[in-house]
Amino acid sequence: MLRLHAFLLCIASLFSLLFAGKSHVVLTVDSSPTGEPISNKVSTVNVWDMGTQFYNARRDPENDVYAFVEYVQLMQCSGGTAQRDLFRDPADPDVPDDYDFSRLVENCRGILALGAKPFLKLGSVPLKYSDDPLLGDFGMNVRPPRDYDVYYNYIYALAETLVQTFGRTEVASWRFGVMTEYENSEWFYALDMDAAASLEAYCRLYDYTVQALLDAIGPDVFVGAHAMAVTEGLWDETEFIRHVAVGKNYATGETGTHISYLSASFYDLSPGKFTTGKPLPQTIGDLRKAAERYGLHDLRYGVDEGRILVSAAGKDSANLWSRTVGQTWQAAYDARLWTQTVRNGIDWFSSWGYLSGGLHGYPTISFHVANAVHKMAGERQLGMTTTTSALQKLTGIEVDGCASSDPDTGTTHVLLYNFRNKLTYKKRASVKLTLSLPQFAGRTVTLREWRIDDDCNFFDEWQQDRKTYGITDDCFSWSPDDPFLDSTATLADPDARALYTEKLRDKYAVCAALSPTEQQIEIPADGILTLRRTLAPSGVLFLEIV
Repeated sequence: MLRLHAFLLCIASLFSLLFAGKSHVVLTVDSSPTGEPISNKVSTVNVWDMGTQFYNARRDPENDVYAFVEYVQLMQCSGGTAQRDLFRDPADPDVPDDYDFSRLVENCRGILALGAKPFLKLGSVPLKYSDDPLLGDFGMNVRPPRDYDVYYNYIYALAETLVQTFGRTEVASWRFGVMTEYENSEWFYALDMDAAASLEAYCRLYDYTVQALLDAIGPDVFVGAHAMAVTEGLWDETEFIRHVAVGKNYATGETGTHISYLSASFYDLSPGKFTTGKPLPQTIGDLRKAAERYGLHDLRYGVDEGRILVSAAGKDSANLWSRTVGQTWQAAYDARLWTQTVRNGIDWFSSWGYLSGGLHGYPTISFHVANAVHKMAGERQLGMTTTTSALQKLTGIEVDGCASSDPDTGTTHVLLYNFRNKLTYKKRASVKLTLSLPQFAGRTVTLREWRIDDDCNFFDEWQQDRKTYGITDDCFSWSPDDPFLDSTATLADPDARALYTEKLRDKYAVCAALSPTEQQIEIPADGILTLRRTLAPSGVLFLEIV
């Protein structure tokens, strides 16, 4: 009994030390670049419904997401509902070619004016092209077309209109996709939920869509397909990969179909609970393995939507409109996610937005992390080793990150995060960082540091103001943890919105500001720089040495 008592006291002491003090971590960054240049992981945002939001679009010179966003993904922009179908009369099945692509054209024009490129998700079948149209759980037509030649003509006319409007070279630089989560029966299936029939229908849809794009735009069109992948769908996505690699093309009769990328969805369920599906590296890794097994070796891989599904419930739903929470926990979560994309060759991870209104407003905590991560684009990954205790690993504390450098200029970036999968995580992390910088040996360099924590996040002030002014959870339609406060899907109560827009918003814009510190330091003659820093709970530290 005494031995057991002593053992329990020892364990209690260890936990007390762990949670009362700091987490001590040693990180070492190698100087040798590895692999291909890092892609811009934050290059893409998704827009659920294009509407008219990009008409007469203007960049925000102060909080400019287009400084790093290169592609705007217009989801299901070619049809699937009466509002999305691009016809003069979407309800008249006797006239299949009364095309009206003006809304799509104007949105594309606006995206270009912002300095980005359109990423057009095609494939949703117009209602009047299906024999028995049916709206699924996402409110979109899940049925295939009755006549794939008629559908081909529609996509060809759409692409030809874009070419005539913007020029073939310009449109060839855009990105295209065929459907969202193609094996998800809530998006697309044949009659009777038959897996084999649904697989064939989607493969046929893909082939005809791609052939229309090739015929209208040219052989270099960048097009691919977005699977659910993180969890199982109605059928196995590897069957589609086999089809485009070695199957019979339904549109041409030849072997194989043109494809440029494979993408997936990746969602964790909620803060504190990771996905019940695959982790991110496996989600993309399984797609890559299947593609390479069938001889597809030059594809790009990305995540076309994801992050966090739900948090605390509002009046109608626990869903997160932005798929992020506003708490600083999201900063470390994002840094962890981008580190996984760097280490696993994932080319992009598309976001639902970065500002308080998605693509407008003032910064959320996610904006600051994304703004840092894009500085690593074009550089080469550096090796990083992390020494943490077994007890830290046992409790789920993770202090890690990634690093990169420009082989021509020597500019080096380091991203570090202090993460635990718990919104109320309160533990600081003490980090000893050793960097090998032979390119700067014996020289004076500039060290810039961005500390991304509560001091550059408006959401902690917002939480306090909610208590002060009595803004309760039932004032929100969706989760009150969502930072997209400019959306009525988040903050729906009219009195709370009036208080926010008329009295509080300007204060939050100031609270959300972030500026780096800067100092001149001398690198020792051996090129080894040692830094000691403390990371706030759920905080991120981004370093630039130039």
